[in-house]
Amino acid sequence: MTEFLLAVWSYEFLQNALIGGLLASIGCGIIGSYVVVKRIGYLAGGVSHSVLGGMGVAFFFGMSPLGGALVAAVASALLLGWVRLTWQEQEDTLIGALWAVGMAIGILFISRTPGYSVNLMSYLFGNILMVDSAGIWMMAGIDLLILGTVALCYQQLLAVAFDEEFARLRGLPVTFYYLLLLCMVAVTVVLLIQVVGLILVIALLTLPAAIAAHYVQSLGRMMLLATLLGMLFTVVGLAIAYRPDLPAGATIILVAGVSYLVSLFASNFRKRLKLERQQMRSV
Repeated sequence: MTEFLLAVWSYEFLQNALIGGLLASIGCGIIGSYVVVKRIGYLAGGVSHSVLGGMGVAFFFGMSPLGGALVAAVASALLLGWVRLTWQEQEDTLIGALWAVGMAIGILFISRTPGYSVNLMSYLFGNILMVDSAGIWMMAGIDLLILGTVALCYQQLLAVAFDEEFARLRGLPVTFYYLLLLCMVAVTVVLLIQVVGLILVIALLTLPAAIAAHYVQSLGRMMLLATLLGMLFTVVGLAIAYRPDLPAGATIILVAGVSYLVSLFASNFRKRLKLERQQMRSV
């Protein structure tokens, strides 16, 4: 760890990687909590993988791949949200289709792009070490957008996340806030692309929030703890990957995944122990 901290002090690319990872943790901690509470991880996966199609098309026409990713993510989120609200029985099928078609379109356009660029593949698997100052400013802007939206609509999004029917009975425009939530998921996916890539986005989006759910009940506290956990996983993952030159994004996810399994076993053990104590007292 000491060697890594000294390297961060010396090398700008490691500083950018660390700042980018910390900024990404804010978005995934906040929106990931909604994803876990609402149980829409599979839907978020469909959004993230459809993004490759937008990136491939944008790159083919000489535009920004991240711009194409943002357009594709928001469009697929709105489409999936509309289908869920109108044809709920077809939701799983459409998510799978969108997942596959998005990836296929992206691969086709990438293969037909003159001067095929390996750099585009880094969006698929992530390369946090390639985050530059422009990427950091973009991440900071996305975080501010997410924070501002959640601050303005916290109670409405809370109601939609926990009980749509009750929110609808209270006169809340559930459709609008549900689609808004999906759009924020889409924006967060784009935020995480440079850190861990499209393949691993869902893990970083859900694992910190899932761990936080083991220890807190309040959504606000869950967001805070998930953000802090995401930051911790980023720092530890980068530190582990630095010396042996491992893929940083995959290492971060591995740390998060192991932490989730440990937390899951610890949580279940604690619940079992509490239940046994209650049974003993009743006897």
